[in-house]
Amino acid sequence: MRVGVLTGGGDCPGLNAVIRAVTRRSLDRDHEVIGVVEGWRGLVENRLRSLGRREISGILPRGGTIIATSRTNPYTLEGGVERALRTFGDNLDALVAIGGEDTLGVASRLNLEHSLPVVGVPKTIDNDLSGTDYTFGFDTAVAICTEAIDRLHTTAESHNRVMVVEVMGRHTGWIAVMSGIAGGADVVLIPEQPLTVEDTCAEIQKRHRRGKDFSIVVVSEGYKLTYASGEQLEVTQAAPRDQFGHVRLGGVGESLAQEIESRTGFETRVTVLGHVQRGGTPTARDRVLATRFGLAAADLVHEGRFGRMVALRGDDIVDIALEQAVAELKRVPPGWYEVAKAFFG
Repeated sequence: MRVGVLTGGGDCPGLNAVIRAVTRRSLDRDHEVIGVVEGWRGLVENRLRSLGRREISGILPRGGTIIATSRTNPYTLEGGVERALRTFGDNLDALVAIGGEDTLGVASRLNLEHSLPVVGVPKTIDNDLSGTDYTFGFDTAVAICTEAIDRLHTTAESHNRVMVVEVMGRHTGWIAVMSGIAGGADVVLIPEQPLTVEDTCAEIQKRHRRGKDFSIVVVSEGYKLTYASGEQLEVTQAAPRDQFGHVRLGGVGESLAQEIESRTGFETRVTVLGHVQRGGTPTARDRVLATRFGLAAADLVHEGRFGRMVALRGDDIVDIALEQAVAELKRVPPGWYEVAKAFFG
């Protein structure tokens, strides 16, 4: 059997661990493994490369992806689906698609509409895919953000400043909540729980009245500036939408910092962690989870169980329908946010 592997969407720590596991288990069963270069673009443009034991040697701790990635959507390209199916038919018998909501959404459509034999592996540092308790890459991102918050505490205290830390999270605030709790943030702002700008400033002022002359505010990039009047403002960058229709987020930290300083009079600075959250070597937990996902995906391919996605439930690796996996986002529940709120102010 000729097994293809692709990585789509943003890069994330642990991708190479999945590629390694899928390849290793498939080769052990005498299957041929072929990397699809740059995600769905590789199928559309017939860009493939062979993956053998030499190619996967030493990649477990490496960040990024050795087969590259892109945000290509074959459904938005003229003839894109037809070309992708032709490349698949000429070169592959099965496909393992590693990605988030968008990448797996394409995989689900191709499976349902064209019977493409595909298996999904959930990948997103945002941890927002329903059907799985955690996605690999998330633990690394939280660890990076937590370390940054720890470091910002000392400079905030030294200068009596409010430090605003902008982290990733387009639709959900998992990274902000988890790193905010772990790093001892004084306010956490996420898309699911739109605390107002006025309430944020009130929490900071309450803290200062208690004798604390510095504060740490963690905000998800997808948080909309929310005001007591009910007005909400999404802060975006002046850039074209990607092929999945997403605007480019970024800048809410700066806007929030300006609001805090003007309303409270406290000197406020902003740190945007950005792509540093995606880079570098994965944590041990992400390496193990990615490896388990990769092995399970290779098993599904070998068994001919297509249209499925591997997932973590408790401590068990299970599989669910791809269609179910991308049906809705996994948002931060109120209970999790209450844990963070217990330390506000």
